[in-house]
Amino acid sequence: MAVSKAEIHIFNQTSLSPPLSESQCQSILQAISSEENLTFNFVELVFVDEEEITRINREHLDHHYVTDIITFQYDESSTEEEEIEGTLFCCAPRIVEQAQEFGETAQREFQRVFIHGLLHLAGYQDKSATDKELMTEKENFYLDQAT
Repeated sequence: MAVSKAEIHIFNQTSLSPPLSESQCQSILQAISSEENLTFNFVELVFVDEEEITRINREHLDHHYVTDIITFQYDESSTEEEEIEGTLFCCAPRIVEQAQEFGETAQREFQRVFIHGLLHLAGYQDKSATDKELMTEKENFYLDQAT
């Protein structure tokens, strides 16, 4: 069972106050690390606005729209034996909108998006319907542990 010694750095570049503390993030990260048997070394969580997430999406993925999260793994050739490092750019206003759309609390939606980003760092993808279904199951599993 892996034990993460991850550093988590949270930056908020928005006027919103995301309802996600460093201790909540650390707890979620530890749960994923343990269950998935991997080690996170460094995770940067950056909350941005719609304009910035669109710029990042366009510049790095050639997508021209707002999204809730974009995940960058520092070493994409990492294996399970190596320590994972990455940055999660989260669009705080979009996450708030999604919470309202899904009838969810903002805190729970911020947790879901953070979990989603960590799962991407862990190697999970969501390009196919099957992959999306698996990721959603994993998100729900870790959300249940977080509450």
